[in-house]
Amino acid sequence: MAVKIGFIGAGRMAGAMIKGLIAKNVYGPEEIVACAPTKETRDRMTQETGIRMFDKASDIAGLTDVLVLAIKPKNIAPLFLEEGVELTGDHLLISIAAGVKIKTLKSYVPDSRIVRVMPNHCCMVLEGAAGYVMDETCTDRDRETVKTVLSAIGLAEEVRECDLDAVTGICGSSPAFLYMAAQALIEAGKKYGLTEEQSKVLAAQSMIGAGRMVLESGMTTEQLIDGVCSPGGTTIEGVKVLREEKFEEAMIHCVDATVKRSVEMGKE
Repeated sequence: MAVKIGFIGAGRMAGAMIKGLIAKNVYGPEEIVACAPTKETRDRMTQETGIRMFDKASDIAGLTDVLVLAIKPKNIAPLFLEEGVELTGDHLLISIAAGVKIKTLKSYVPDSRIVRVMPNHCCMVLEGAAGYVMDETCTDRDRETVKTVLSAIGLAEEVRECDLDAVTGICGSSPAFLYMAAQALIEAGKKYGLTEEQSKVLAAQSMIGAGRMVLESGMTTEQLIDGVCSPGGTTIEGVKVLREEKFEEAMIHCVDATVKRSVEMGKE
């Protein structure tokens, strides 16, 4: 069977994508290849997924027209300038390298069609969120390919490249903010006699359910809040405290700081 997609790099994010593609029957193991510099990584990926592994990107570039660039930004220039990996106009390059702009990637592979993706940490459990940008040479078929690949690890939204700093704030970095909220709920549960495991399960499932309500209920977040806050009930008292403590402002400010840093990194 022909190879449908290749991964340049086989770290945690690439591994999550590969496992998601296989688990959701998008591609079979025989249709996926990847490369990694260490034998340990190659052996582990083959054992965990059944895909073919290679030690160099040049070994897989000729096997498929769809490649996912999943290496650290500092390794991109050496990949193309020192290792001599060459991509053509037949290649669709999907980059998940943080902060590397399409213009920079085009300087290495001017003839290839490029997609830049900002995924988040939750892709590890196939519940990720991602923003992606397609360059002007991408085709409708490329768009469908990207949607198919990203749907294997969660949900994705096409945005403008100038919006990716905002995506970093509300998508790329937000899992850490939500983990902090979960941690606080767990500690509160323990304070009132629940075990850590009980608190963790109840808090985490409540966050999962709340997320699905936001996506699927058809209601605004304000309507959802009001729906839980019965007059004279318990929830309204907690919401009052959060608003007195300026919880919503704090969340916006942490996104502000994240976006600011993302902009700075893009200029470095």
